Amino acid sequence: MGLFAKFKEKFQKKEETKNEEVEVYEKGLEKTREEFVSKLSLLGIKYTKVSEEYFEELENLLIMADIGVKTVFNFMDRIRDRVKKENIVDTAYLNEVIVDELFIIYVNNESLTDKINMAPNGPTVILVVGVNGVGKTTTIAKLAYKYKNMGKKVMMIAADTFRAGAVSQLELWSQKVECDFFGKENADPAGVIFDGLTKAKEANSDIVLIDTAGRLHNKVNLMAELEKMNRVIGKFIPEAPHETLLVIDATTGQNGIMQAEAFKEITNITGIVLTKLDSTAKGGIVLAIKESVGIPVKFIGLGEKMTDLETFDIENYIYGLFKDFIK
Repeated sequence: MGLFAKFKEKFQKKEETKNEEVEVYEKGLEKTREEFVSKLSLLGIKYTKVSEEYFEELENLLIMADIGVKTVFNFMDRIRDRVKKENIVDTAYLNEVIVDELFIIYVNNESLTDKINMAPNGPTVILVVGVNGVGKTTTIAKLAYKYKNMGKKVMMIAADTFRAGAVSQLELWSQKVECDFFGKENADPAGVIFDGLTKAKEANSDIVLIDTAGRLHNKVNLMAELEKMNRVIGKFIPEAPHETLLVIDATTGQNGIMQAEAFKEITNITGIVLTKLDSTAKGGIVLAIKESVGIPVKFIGLGEKMTDLETFDIENYIYGLFKDFIK
């Protein structure tokens, strides 16, 4: 039994008893679903039987969904293999196999939900990295809002100290979210983090969110800066940072994957935050990132409101994309 078949009953229940979280995924992935899944359905109407022409069009369709060329080639090999082994000739049945294989790409015998690593004692330190303009500061504010609503005491630390307006921008968000803040302009980022963590411990903070510079064009300097930050954090709070989250704008497509690969080279990325997933028809980037860099997506942005940052759930994601196939 395939993974999709195994979870099909769960998906049917989601359809019958939709909760708010499932509906957010359904609405947020609407553009990708309309673009990708509707074309997949039309492909099944155009070709009722599996053929080489069908495979060629399917391959192009997957590449257009931004699943990534390398991922698509590997995926197509697996599809061809299953068609041969299972003697599949009907494209309508093959749709379910396609969903099954996409599911396997992400799950790969791993946990279906990607949880944040919370510290058992003291504050959980989350370092947030990413190039400028991807929504990093807004993401930090949304994370702060999420944790504050869970009853956590949150502090933001502005360690992007040299970019004009970065510190004041984060401070403004801290006021809106009503959480603690520490930052200094034109100061050594590691020094700011040390002072901020001191205050976080004094305040008995549960969560510390640290903003960082996004100057990826100078990787050597950024690597040295992040290494210094990690040393300072680790000395002050053993085992920290507990998470290093990379923020990527989903609308940038393959450029986002290149950013993930570049950041993975310079620091230990533990999770991805994909922003603006609701604004693109290329939601396949979720699968491409996992396949290309092996880093789980931990949060996705499905709207502009403070509540629109969702903890990533592969089942809800697959449901949001392929709900029309679930009969």
